[in-house]
Amino acid sequence: MPEAAGSHIPAFERLNSLPVRRSLGQGVFENLKRAIIEGDLPPESRIVESRVAEALGISRTPVREAIHKLEREGLLRQGPRGGFFVAGLSSSDIEETFGIRSVLESYAARLAALRHQEGELRPLEEKLEAYEKSLKRGDLDLLPRINTEFHDLLYGLSRSPRLIKMINDLRDHIYRFRLVILRIEEMARLSNRDHRLMLKAMRERDPDEVERLVREHILRGQSVVLREFDMAGN
Repeated sequence: MPEAAGSHIPAFERLNSLPVRRSLGQGVFENLKRAIIEGDLPPESRIVESRVAEALGISRTPVREAIHKLEREGLLRQGPRGGFFVAGLSSSDIEETFGIRSVLESYAARLAALRHQEGELRPLEEKLEAYEKSLKRGDLDLLPRINTEFHDLLYGLSRSPRLIKMINDLRDHIYRFRLVILRIEEMARLSNRDHRLMLKAMRERDPDEVERLVREHILRGQSVVLREFDMAGN
């Protein structure tokens, strides 16, 4: 059910400390977008134009501009009686996104296994070390960011700018899914195991194996997100 207007004003107030870039409208857009992607504004939160403007100390015009841009990107939806809400996800949205990811990212990993150069795997190892340290401390909140950085480094080794752009076009939705997956400690540990196996396959320059591992890794994540979606009664 939609939450009451103004129930997430503290999240808006936190936005005020974030930098505003290029234009006021663009700055509001980027800050609201970050709050949605990182879960400060969860699905079905109501976004009230006047409340956001008041919290940020600005006029309504740049807020309106940001809201409509977020709607075009699919992160906000307009309610049947007006007003805007953080968009949730349907099971078909989840399946479509993960299906596309499984094709694009497994292919990028395949190319990375073939094209990486000597010494380029060390940053991947460092990300795994950082991930494992956070996991041992029980600091699960850091894992989505480290996980994203690992995947970015891996796919960057594909040396395929067009493919990387296609993956990055899904980046915001992917991050929202990672928040769901990695808050489950068992899945966080399985993810770490998968990454270790991917890195091993990369070292061995085994494109078939790393492609398989990435595809299975992504589709396992899909199963978890769908399960959580069903448990939430959507």
